[in-house]
Parts: sequence; structure tokens; C-alpha cells
Amino acid sequence: MPGFLRPLTRAFTYTRWLHVLLGSAIAWVSASIYPGLSEPSYTDWVLVTVMPVPLLVAAAMVPVVRRAEGLQARMMLFPGQHARVPGEEVEEPGISVAPSASWRDRVRTAVWLVFRLETGIALVLVTGQLIGTVFAVTGANDQPPESDGLLLPVPGPGWSVLPVSVLLVLAEYGALLAAGHVTAVVARRLLGPSPAERLAVMEERTERLLERNRIARELHDSIGHALTVAVVQAGAARAAADPEFTARALEAVEETGRAALEDLERVLRVLREDEQPVGARPDLTDAERLLQSARAAGAKVDVEVTGPVERLPGPVSREGYRMLQEALTNVLRHSGPVPVRLRIAVDASRLVLEVRNALPGAAGSTGRGGSGLRGIRERATLLGGRATTGRLDGDWQVHVELPLR
Repeated sequence: MPGFLRPLTRAFTYTRWLHVLLGSAIAWVSASIYPGLSEPSYTDWVLVTVMPVPLLVAAAMVPVVRRAEGLQARMMLFPGQHARVPGEEVEEPGISVAPSASWRDRVRTAVWLVFRLETGIALVLVTGQLIGTVFAVTGANDQPPESDGLLLPVPGPGWSVLPVSVLLVLAEYGALLAAGHVTAVVARRLLGPSPAERLAVMEERTERLLERNRIARELHDSIGHALTVAVVQAGAARAAADPEFTARALEAVEETGRAALEDLERVLRVLREDEQPVGARPDLTDAERLLQSARAAGAKVDVEVTGPVERLPGPVSREGYRMLQEALTNVLRHSGPVPVRLRIAVDASRLVLEVRNALPGAAGSTGRGGSGLRGIRERATLLGGRATTGRLDGDWQVHVELPLR
């Protein structure tokens, strides 16, 4: 099929045509009451195009009208894949379906309704004239020329009927396509999202990205901690060759793995958007299980806690838990079972979290491998705090300060 005839095979060509025609329905209803459609004069035609305008403007002031117009435009101007030929790409509508939220939205809706009205009237008149002229050329019109209402002159006997009829049909086809295309372009401009709606969409997208990053960090922290403990315990058990130590190591691996599975299940529930209630995320009041895992892996953890940890704000306490988890994981991963000093201090304005561990000589890692330390700094920044990491007096230190207000 020639390219210029391909739109005939597409459903949206006809849905757009119907959408344009329906926009003028109110004009024909009001015109049938006044001034009437029997032998209308040019003045009557002007009234047909003008009289419905105040009513449409008044309707546009109702917020939900914009939503109704947006839904119509989406369904008829930009139908989905069901209205497309196989392999054809679906256009992004770019049409808002939210009610009017400002006077600017109401004005744009009013302009859109008037545009639909006038475009629909014009398409009806052009369609009627072209089809009526085809009937007159082919002799199918039983009315005399002076009363058939045609504005186009009918070719005389010297013209061939077939070429003239084909030209008129092509003109009708072109008018149909042009009206649909122009209406779709104008719809995107007048019914497209307002700046406030675009900002809301961007904020929602940003929130989704932040949530995905948070979930990725939690998986990294939780699963990474569990795997590190399991690897260290397995290596220590093999080196010790002591049945009693091996039993304790396996028990620690089991407990750490069970906790990691609970974290994994909770995160997967969030990803599945399950309606089931999601368990509370662990916070610093649950830090003891992290310390038990580290001690079971062979680390000697010395803890100093000052201040009411249980009164910390939820976000601060939860993020503090994850930072502590990552810090301990880094100790076990890069330094092995070495002495660790942990300090948690809470006062009226801030939380201080400090983890220091001995470095096992020249063979020890600097602790810069992986993305764990970067994740600690990112978490602290998001809460308005700061985190510093690095060597201090021969030890490796992670120092975090988080504001409570």
C-alpha cells in the first residue's frame, strides 16, 4: 500500500476524526433551536460558531471538565497499542488527566473547548461540501443546483466525472488527516501537564529513585554483612579444627543468615508492593545482634553507650543501625577478627557514632574497597550530618555525627 494511504489502516485516524466532529455537537444542538438550520444565511452561520462559546467557557471553569477532556483526548487522539498496527510504536500522549488546579488551567481548558468547537464546525462544513459536490458531479444529487446548498461550483459537462470525484475524495481525506493531526498537536499544548504537575511528576520520580537506592544500600549492608560473617566464621572454623568452635561458628552463621533472610524478605515485600504489613526496620536499639555477629566472627568489641538511644528519632536510629552494620562489616572484611571499639553517644542535639579498629600491620586493607564507606557518607549527608573515615593513630576510624533536629 502506498505510504500516503497507510493512515487508512490505522484506527486512530478515525478516532481522531470522530473526536473532532464531537467537539462541534453543542453547536448543532443550539443551532437547531436558534437560528435554525433550514436555509441558514451567512449571519446564521456566524451565530452557529459564536453562540456556544460562552457556555463552553463557563464549563471550563469547572475543574473536573479538564480531567474529562484529558481522558477523551488520551483515548481518541492517542489510543494505546490495541488501536495500532503490529510493530507500530505507541506515542506518549503528554496529556494530563488531573482536574484544573489553577486559573491558568481553566483558561487553557476554555481555549481547548473553543478550538474543538470551531475545528469541528469547520470539518463538518468542509466534509459536507466535498461529499455533496461528489454527489452532484456523479449525478447522485436529486436537488437542483440553486437549492443544494453547495458553495463549490460543480464542473460542467466538459469535465470527466472520475478524475474530479477522485480529487474531491482525496481533498476530503487530506482534510480529515490534517484536522486530526492539528488537533493532536494543540491537545498536547493546551491539555498537557502544567508546570506544577511536571514538578510533581519529577518529585515522584526522584522519590522512586531514592527509594530504589535506599533498598540497594540496605541489601548491600544486610546481605554483605551476613556473607562476611559467614566467610570469616567458615575460615576460622576450618583453621581451628576444633569441633566445639566449629559448632559455635555454624550457630553464628545460622543466626546471621536468618537475620539477613528477614531483611531480604522485608525488602522484597516493598519491591512487590505487597499489601501485607512490612516489619519494622531495625534501629540502634537492635544493635546487640550486630555485636553478637561480630563477636561470633572473632572480633573483640568494646562498647560504650551514653545517652538515651531508645529516644532517637526513627530515621536517625534506623540509618545509624545501617551505618554501624556497614562499619562492622568493613572491619571483618578488610581487617579480620581484630579488636574494635564502638562508641554511641546521644545528647540533646546529635548522635555520635564512632567505630575504631586495629589494622593488622602492612597486610591490612585501608578499608577503601567497595561502596560501603561511600554509602555511610551518603546516608549521613541525607540526614544533614557528616561522616569521616580514615586512619587515626594506627587505627581505622569511622566517625559519624547526625543532628537530631
